[in-house]
Amino acid sequence: MDQAEQLRNIIKANNTVVRPVARVITVTSGKGGVGKSNTAINLAIWLKRMGQRVIILDADFGLANIEIMFGTVPKHNLCDLLYQGKSITDIITWGPGEVGFISGGSGIVGLSNLSREYLGYIIQNLAQLDAIADVIIVDTGAGISDAVLEFLVASGEILLVTTPEPTSITDSYSLLKALNRHPRFSTETSQIKVIANRVAQTEDGLALFNKLNVVVQRYLKLPLEYLGAVPQDDKLSEAVMQQLPVSLANEAARSSKAYELMAAKLMNIDISKDVKKRGMAAFFSHIVTGKRQG
Repeated sequence: MDQAEQLRNIIKANNTVVRPVARVITVTSGKGGVGKSNTAINLAIWLKRMGQRVIILDADFGLANIEIMFGTVPKHNLCDLLYQGKSITDIITWGPGEVGFISGGSGIVGLSNLSREYLGYIIQNLAQLDAIADVIIVDTGAGISDAVLEFLVASGEILLVTTPEPTSITDSYSLLKALNRHPRFSTETSQIKVIANRVAQTEDGLALFNKLNVVVQRYLKLPLEYLGAVPQDDKLSEAVMQQLPVSLANEAARSSKAYELMAAKLMNIDISKDVKKRGMAAFFSHIVTGKRQG
């Protein structure tokens, strides 16, 4: 029995007990500095206000964007779950707006090297997140690294954040091209939704999406959906300086209202038909199994 099969058996045994399954949404971008983490946080806050229990997994290794924007320093991260005997509830830090977040640290990078016992332990713990949260937002690193692509392939819902800058559009296309070429990516199990950030006017967001979509359809034949746009907003910049999400610092801000609208759209998606909810245990098992088969 190879390690991949052992892992599948662990998952199968773990799924013999009927439990709720969380909705996993992965937020990504083709380049850094386009507002990806801001998007993850503010969507999380609005989803929480709409009655969802939300946890963010900060998987942008080496960059503590989520904790900086929340103004909260976590005591523990995923490494402490793996190596220090901490429970899943120990490593969740609760930020403003009652949104939880988990710092990935460098723990996820080493998943493919873990023993069967360690894998069983972490997957059983991660499965508990499905009972703690209705929505889990994964904030990936930027770009087309192997780690980022593994997260995207494992996710049923991908939110791609881009801006009107030519380099951002080009890098977004490069990311989609790399994702489309990935041997385990399937449009039947994953949806890609585009968010246009820092546009002059809200209607400019659709123009930006159309510009990207024309090229993607011509060369990649990859289905994209338009989720919405976030206008350039001084109130958002002020909130970042205060280490607060704009949706908490100023609900009436243009950017905050834009995030609210996109969160409402996400809530109205019929996930029973359009998106398969995988849960965190299946999400991570997909990543680890893929690494070991590769």
